[in-house]
Amino acid sequence: MASALLAHLNPEQLAAVTLPHASALILAGAGSGKTRVLTTRIAWLLATGQASPLSVLAVTFTNKAAREMLTRLSVLTPLSTRGMWIGTFHGLCNRMLRAHHRDADLPQLFQIMDTADQLALIKRLYRAHVLDEDRYPPRQLQYFVADCKEAGLRPGAVEAGDDFQRAQVEHYALYEAMCHREGVVDFAELLLRSYELLARSDAIREHYRRRFSHLLVDEFQDTNVLQYKWLRLLAGERTAVFAVGDDDQSIYAFRGASVANMQHFERDFATPDHPVRLIKLEQNYRSHGTILDAANALIRHNRSRLGKNLWTSEGRGEPVRAFASPSDLDEAAFVVDIVRGLHDEGLPLSEAAVLYRSNAQSRVLEHALFGAGIPYRVYGGMRFFERAEVKHALAYLRLLAAPGDDGALLRVLNFPPRGIGARSLEQLQDHARGAGTTLWQAACAGAVGGKPGGAIASFVRLLERLRAETAARPLPEAVAHVIEHSGLAAHYANEKEGQDRVENLQELVNAAENFVREAQLAPDVPLAGTAAAAEPAAEGAVDPLTAFLAHAALEAGETQAAEGRPALQLMTVHSAKGLEFHTVFVTGLEEGLFPHENSLGEFAGVEEERRLMYVAITRARRRLYLTMAQTRMLHGQTRYHIPSRFLDEIPKELVQWLSPRRRAVDVDESEWGSARSAPSGAPQATPPAPAWRVGQSVRHAKFGLGVIIDAEGRGGDARVQVNFRDAGVKWLALEYAKLEAA
Repeated sequence: MASALLAHLNPEQLAAVTLPHASALILAGAGSGKTRVLTTRIAWLLATGQASPLSVLAVTFTNKAAREMLTRLSVLTPLSTRGMWIGTFHGLCNRMLRAHHRDADLPQLFQIMDTADQLALIKRLYRAHVLDEDRYPPRQLQYFVADCKEAGLRPGAVEAGDDFQRAQVEHYALYEAMCHREGVVDFAELLLRSYELLARSDAIREHYRRRFSHLLVDEFQDTNVLQYKWLRLLAGERTAVFAVGDDDQSIYAFRGASVANMQHFERDFATPDHPVRLIKLEQNYRSHGTILDAANALIRHNRSRLGKNLWTSEGRGEPVRAFASPSDLDEAAFVVDIVRGLHDEGLPLSEAAVLYRSNAQSRVLEHALFGAGIPYRVYGGMRFFERAEVKHALAYLRLLAAPGDDGALLRVLNFPPRGIGARSLEQLQDHARGAGTTLWQAACAGAVGGKPGGAIASFVRLLERLRAETAARPLPEAVAHVIEHSGLAAHYANEKEGQDRVENLQELVNAAENFVREAQLAPDVPLAGTAAAAEPAAEGAVDPLTAFLAHAALEAGETQAAEGRPALQLMTVHSAKGLEFHTVFVTGLEEGLFPHENSLGEFAGVEEERRLMYVAITRARRRLYLTMAQTRMLHGQTRYHIPSRFLDEIPKELVQWLSPRRRAVDVDESEWGSARSAPSGAPQATPPAPAWRVGQSVRHAKFGLGVIIDAEGRGGDARVQVNFRDAGVKWLALEYAKLEAA
């Protein structure tokens, strides 16, 4: 039985599975069969009698992974897997706390709150203690509590540097007291309470150390500080810890994951008699050699890594293909053309994936796929026009176009929160029903009294003001104005992970700009229902806002493939972790986008972005396309971009460029005449003598690679504004001699 388990393992996998009783760190590269190694290790321990089902504890990061592990084990071993401690950190901690609820100071039937339940409890806490929701948003306290608990900190241990933080700590203490009274715990509490139980009780800690002779951890690179401490408490001198992970795929620092845990493992889990074994799984069973060589070359630029080199016996395969497009629209059109061609050649759509760094990038891609009639599915997320923040913004716009839209009013009357509760909404609906009017008419009539009535009246004034302020604005400017002045942008900016939502709102402005361009509308056409639009319209004409809202509704409702039907996969790189496809497109490879602007200037931040790019590359089995756009729309305006450093870090001999690389954008000479970005008081611009163009990639002797975003000239004097990759935006005077085309 034991020998049958070891068949078809390569030498490194075999060494990992049959390790003697000692702690080991298995550095498992992408596509190297780590799940197979982990489950075969457990099956081998059981088959050889080195462990019983009750002496093994295995930790995964998702319930799906835990179920998959149990399913594989039931095939590999005749022993029953029922009762085995295999699950997520939260699941295993819950199991431990149920068994020792008295020692953990919890009621026997304690309840676990999800994030929605937790937020509802915090709001009840605010009402009970009359706390200021505007100054201390409930969701912000929710994030604060989670961060403190994941760092292992109770209120008394949190250091507060200012009055705001001191208030947050006080609210944290009130929150804990309320949870204790009601017998409930949040997710972060499960791990913290379990850790404190093991740290406080010698008897319980020794009980589990004697019971579990083998601890096995999947995706070890994703563990946070508290999870690492929990594992250290469980591991006694006679415990073998088998940690499987890949430091090159540590991409969840924003969730608290610490790649340093892998670097500290050898030091912290070694014993005087048994040093930690390090085994590298480098043979890849997924990708062709050229793709792996590109990934290896890229990740070598990270200095803080344990180091490995992926290889395959599958042959070199095709070159990595790269495409530099003039704009994001051209980039999307390129992806559509290639996908259509591959599909015509017989590749199932489900075997191709388009990856992007930011969720907001999907909008242009979705629009191109919609126009081409190619079915797609947004993996792990929603289509652009179905995302909550986008639907909220569209609801405000619908109310500008048609105040009688009850559905739109119900969506945003209390969003962002204005203190209008469910009971007030019921009163408003009852009044409208009784009077035979719309909700808007009932709101204008003052149907609800008291404080909620005042909030409703403020909302009515807000909508009237937005309608007046957008009356003479073209569609993109009106959309941007509504997003800003409705409070949506500020609301999402205050969320812990609200950046994606803010970027989606900004992308909605771009969607409006592209719609105006594609519909060939005059850019200064005013919105409907305004004084500027009071002139009789041509027969059959539809105002821009109404047409745009209809377009958004159609694109939201007709493009995503039905469940189970073949479809092109769209997803963020983070969502792609653990997946693989025949063909992968990595889009948006520009500085500030990938790597993301938030990481620039930070050594650790850029290294994590590079690990994210490494994950993106290694999702491809046979074909890999890397694309960039020299211009993108941002806030309805064209922005010029520098190619991502990651394109430079892949050896040229591995890449086949399908377009002239870093080609200058072909713009009219009149663009040089705009001094829109020039310092105040600058003279009227005229074209400078050198033949530079806006959007052209250049290199400076001192500042390095950049892209020209504006220029001006006067006689013999000439100035150019360049956005440098590592030095930001700089105006250069009389320094053309130091610039060369890149």
